[in-house]
Amino acid sequence: MKTYTLLHIRKCLCPLLCLAALALALGGCKIGKRYVRPDLELPSTLTMDGMVEDSASIADYSWQQIYTDTLLQGLIRQMLDYNKDLLMADAAVREQAALKRIDWANMLPQIGLRVYAEKEADNYGGHARDDDNQFDLKGTVAWELDLWGKLRWTRDASLADFLASVENRRALRMSLIAQVAQAYFELVALDNELSIVRQTVDARRESLHLARIRYEGGLTSEVAFRQAQVELARTATLVPDLERQVTLKENELAFLIGDYPHNIRRAPLPQEVSFPASLPVGLPSTLLERRPDVRQAEQALVAANAEVGVALTSMFPSLALTAQVGAESDLLKELLQSPYHLISGTLLQPIFGWGKNRARLKARRAAFERATYAYEKVVLTAFRDAYDAIATFNKMKEIYQTRLSLEQSSKFALELAQLQYVNGAIGYMDLLDAQRTYLDAQISLSNALRDRQLALVNVYKALGGGWTDETGEER
Repeated sequence: MKTYTLLHIRKCLCPLLCLAALALALGGCKIGKRYVRPDLELPSTLTMDGMVEDSASIADYSWQQIYTDTLLQGLIRQMLDYNKDLLMADAAVREQAALKRIDWANMLPQIGLRVYAEKEADNYGGHARDDDNQFDLKGTVAWELDLWGKLRWTRDASLADFLASVENRRALRMSLIAQVAQAYFELVALDNELSIVRQTVDARRESLHLARIRYEGGLTSEVAFRQAQVELARTATLVPDLERQVTLKENELAFLIGDYPHNIRRAPLPQEVSFPASLPVGLPSTLLERRPDVRQAEQALVAANAEVGVALTSMFPSLALTAQVGAESDLLKELLQSPYHLISGTLLQPIFGWGKNRARLKARRAAFERATYAYEKVVLTAFRDAYDAIATFNKMKEIYQTRLSLEQSSKFALELAQLQYVNGAIGYMDLLDAQRTYLDAQISLSNALRDRQLALVNVYKALGGGWTDETGEER
């Protein structure tokens, strides 16, 4: 009986195998338009004055090479491990990977096992008891044949969604590295500005002491003494506001690295930041390949194109095969002696759906058109960011030099004014003007140092640096 059952199963599977072979033969048909990247007519070069036209790019450098401050590197590493947005992006990638696997598995036969037992008895009128039991042990195979490519288009859309989630994570990673670096440099600059103001407050106290001596000695009027008091109070008001800004910036950094507010260790602002006179920026085509936001937008466009294919192929007939092989009996002891098989095919052809299928196709085509414009906008944004960052970087050296010259000149002018005031050659208002000018020049130079650092951050980010190494793997 066992031999009979195996032969029976093989005989039943032959038609199913033939239909499977036919499905594989027809499976090469995939109706729809293959995705082609839009022709964007890119600029011929990314270079501007002071930049090097080369296939190499600053984006080839790792972020450790760009940000050499070890304290900043530690903050970036902590951000990469604990930033909540980045952790959510990691989870989204895993989610899309699982969904992609589902759409891939839908293309294959679905195999299952059915074990069923039913005990039923009826006794109509109370005189004719009838047992109607059933016991099933069946293997099931269900397969939707992808005649027109609908399942493959669905798989392509799912794959594109997955790749888009990967690029979104990369774009977020790149952006967060830049945000941490920017917040760090701004915090250091605030420290420096606070130090300048505190030193100025001390200088104002000395000026007030000198003004008091000269006033009490009858050398100056009370106006100069009172003005010195006002200037000290005015400068002192800057301290608590700067301390507030420092605390807020520390809290911002702590949030970025996924921690509660706490004191952030940082280095002092250097007197001068040395950058090369020019930086390689690469070619326009490399910008599209490196910027993860551009790559994400293109994957969204690929997914939209695949959804058009799904909507188009849904208008054609679908064929599903179902097979069951096993045993079925009304007596449990005879179950293995009762072979059973079923092979069925279902052909479903949409005929009249009140325009629903055509409307779905129109909607998907409109969505693809929208995704095309979104991709083009992202590309335009990427080039604008790159050109803005390059232009700013080119000018920051000149801005820094002019502010350095102003700071040095105002310092010399203040020293001269102090000497003349002590000797009675000028009034207190002239000294006060020199003090104000020097304070403004010091803060302006500090901001120029900060802006030079931020200019490099923005160039590096705009060119897509900070997420791949030589092997193409994420760091």
